[in-house]
Amino acid sequence: MDSSTSPSPADAYVAARRRGKYPRLADFAAQLSFEFDDFQLRGCEALEDGHGVLVCAPTGAGKTVVGEFAVHLALAEGRKCFYTTPIKALSNQKYADLTARYGPEQVGLLTGDTAINGNAQVVVMTTEVLRNMLYAGSSTVNDLGYVVMDEIHYLADRFRGAVWEEVILHLPEYVRVVGLSATVSNAEEFGEWLVAVRGDTTVVVDEHRPVPLWQHMLVGNRMLDLFAGEEPGGGEAKINPQLLRRVEDVARMHAPAGLRGPRGRRGQPPRAPRYRPPSRVDVIDRLDRAGLLPAIVFIFSRAGCDAAVGQCLHSGLRLNTPEEVAEVRRIVDERTADLPESDLGVLGYWEWREGLEQGVAAHHAGLLPAFKETVEELFVRGLVKVVFATETLALGINMPARTVMLERLVKYNGEAHVDLTPGEYTQLTGRAGRRGIDIEGHAVVLWQPGVDPRQVAGLASTRTYPLRSSFRPGYNMAINLVGQFGAEEARELLEQSFAQFQADRSVVGTARRIERNKEALEGYAEAVSGDFDEMLAYVELRKQISEREKLLAKQNSATRRAETARSLEKLRKGDVISVPQGRRAGLAVVVDPGLDPLHEPRPVVVTEDRWSGPLSVSDFPAPVESLGRVKLPKHVELRSPKTRRDIASSLRSTGITRPPRERRRSGANEDGELAALRRALRAHPAHGLADREASLRWVERYQRLSAETTQLERKVAATTHSLARAFDRIRALLAERGYLGENGDEVTDHGRLLGRLYSESDLLAAECLRHGVWNGLTPPELAAVVSALVYEARRDAAAEPRLPTGGGVPTAWQETVRIWTDLVEDERRHRLDRTREPDAGFAWPVYRWARGESLEKVLTAAEANGQELSAGDFVRWSRQVIDLLDQLRTVLGRDHHVGAAAAKAVRSLRRGVVAAGEV
Repeated sequence: MDSSTSPSPADAYVAARRRGKYPRLADFAAQLSFEFDDFQLRGCEALEDGHGVLVCAPTGAGKTVVGEFAVHLALAEGRKCFYTTPIKALSNQKYADLTARYGPEQVGLLTGDTAINGNAQVVVMTTEVLRNMLYAGSSTVNDLGYVVMDEIHYLADRFRGAVWEEVILHLPEYVRVVGLSATVSNAEEFGEWLVAVRGDTTVVVDEHRPVPLWQHMLVGNRMLDLFAGEEPGGGEAKINPQLLRRVEDVARMHAPAGLRGPRGRRGQPPRAPRYRPPSRVDVIDRLDRAGLLPAIVFIFSRAGCDAAVGQCLHSGLRLNTPEEVAEVRRIVDERTADLPESDLGVLGYWEWREGLEQGVAAHHAGLLPAFKETVEELFVRGLVKVVFATETLALGINMPARTVMLERLVKYNGEAHVDLTPGEYTQLTGRAGRRGIDIEGHAVVLWQPGVDPRQVAGLASTRTYPLRSSFRPGYNMAINLVGQFGAEEARELLEQSFAQFQADRSVVGTARRIERNKEALEGYAEAVSGDFDEMLAYVELRKQISEREKLLAKQNSATRRAETARSLEKLRKGDVISVPQGRRAGLAVVVDPGLDPLHEPRPVVVTEDRWSGPLSVSDFPAPVESLGRVKLPKHVELRSPKTRRDIASSLRSTGITRPPRERRRSGANEDGELAALRRALRAHPAHGLADREASLRWVERYQRLSAETTQLERKVAATTHSLARAFDRIRALLAERGYLGENGDEVTDHGRLLGRLYSESDLLAAECLRHGVWNGLTPPELAAVVSALVYEARRDAAAEPRLPTGGGVPTAWQETVRIWTDLVEDERRHRLDRTREPDAGFAWPVYRWARGESLEKVLTAAEANGQELSAGDFVRWSRQVIDLLDQLRTVLGRDHHVGAAAAKAVRSLRRGVVAAGEV
């Protein structure tokens, strides 16, 4: 409801009742300047009623209001509330929002590398931080009343999704979970699981966008609606016929992209020109004139985003007024004050700043964090009018726009160029339409040759985005589960995961099919006259006879082929042979034996009808014998027709005739085992039954259905308890390597160390520490080797990794790789997912940075080595190395050599741009 519209008497009555029943909700709503939507009210009311809540609503619908109400309830009740997010940037943003509302004394922030007021009543954190707290038995969770899990659909993430389920399963029963999710089609299923593991949970689903979204396509210089009719969006709306005609006309007038036909010659029509889409500057100008800015333009390439900003700068495009430029400069100065002045040139600061002043910017993972955060703030304030972004912007960050444009419907996923899915399309375009600012949002797809409006309509109208769990037990998880619950209780806990819940549901239909098959099998057995078991035995005898006959036939064929090959090897030049079959059947004379020490012989012959060419073993079903000889010249020129004619004439004049065709006896007639089986078949009681064949057909149907049923049962068995079985295999490997006791139900000292390492390569790190392969390394050397466990080169990277030479790095690296190789072999034996291979691609840059070199030197050296390493990537990977080094310092302590080196490495890395912007 619009805040400017007076409520009707009925609405006023309902609101008054709600104030009486939900006083805390009324108090919370009074602090806000807008009327709540129905789904927000339902979510908040469920919370005040004491239930957990799952809210699924489109991007920008305002579902965070329910999470913020949980914060309000916690403060009112004197209990704690943890507000968790999947990424640090979102945590920082939410911390700023809540601090502005409740003050810095009430709100804390924990993101792994940042800790502010961690004992506050309200703490914003990444989900991993909460998971680690729960495993460590931290007292911080005492008096915890609510946990908000923003972007809870992130549990589908292949790499980090398991953390969400771990938290949901480990939280004390009295904690109420508030899950905030994008729209998913199986919200009810997810809600049922939450009820099963957390108790009473209310599921609130709202698919209505508060700001309507109109879909368009830009074809050349014309923007046309995607759908015909009044209703924006997809649904059952028809595709705009005007758009289809326009696309057909433009496509007909231009050659397909990349096609270069011959130029027109005299008397020929000139070739069609290649289609050139409007320039990015023209597109922005078109959006500006239509009143469709601010806009996010998704370009699925970092280089493409940077190039787009460059094009705007070179064109002289200016979207900001002088007053706005002054405000941009003030905010930029404030946001980048921590950046060392000496690094500004290598960071591309001046070009970036100029773009912001003109109202355009890029946003991608390669951007310096301080730059990204500045772009986000300026865009929200309306001081940046166009952002060229990769899809990483789509996750969580609050950057709504009036318009979202997609340059392409294909993106590179690291391995191949793939089409956007409907879910990705909806997530990207969902940012269009700012609540409370825009009366409608706009999604625009730039037409290119090969883009079919029907394809775009399919993406825009699909509404099925199922949430699939990615939960799998890992080494650190296994150690902590065994340590906290014991092996048996831990297995039961894994059985309660959403992954197992979905797996068990997936076999429900299969289980029903198995039951139907079993009923059918009983019917087949009843249809057989006589004794069913005897008929089964009779069918089995028939099967054995058939298999024996096939085996003997195969053996005979192999024997015959070998005998024939040996007979061909004996042939000599001038021998007359008989070709018994095929197009060349008849007499032939050998002009070249065609012997080959590595392969079967292929004699070259001339036949009676003057054909010449090689023959092979397959031309002879039986061994070959020479029937006589023909005298041939020393050198035979087969290309000469006269030579072939003379040889054929000599062959006919010999008077040799073809021998009668010999019938080979089958070895089957001489096989004793086959004879015994045939006697047993004739003596079997079922052999003489009058309706034997009719009964046998029922038995054969029974056997086919029985085999199918067995396969289905295997599938169900493999799915049921699959996580618990994987957990048992992990425990077996950990017990072998000394991290668990012999029976896999007791955590050893080595295991306790592993339980405190949170890394994708946790066991590899623990093994390196255990075997001392990192002992003796200097802080820069340790940073270099440790980086290999966190760094992952982009899959299209071409540069070879370079290691620091001299010192202890080469030996430590070789030992790390050797341990990884041994570990992978054990994982293969235990049928476990293999640990990711260490990647030394960041070793040299982080080593130089830890040694105190300047950012310019580090990045220039990386570029000289052929490595694409942006400042943003450098900072991101450096912080991940710091995170793992910090864990080593905490786990080992400063008295341990590696712990002390890790502490010094952290201090040397946390400087300059790497430290800038950390709260």
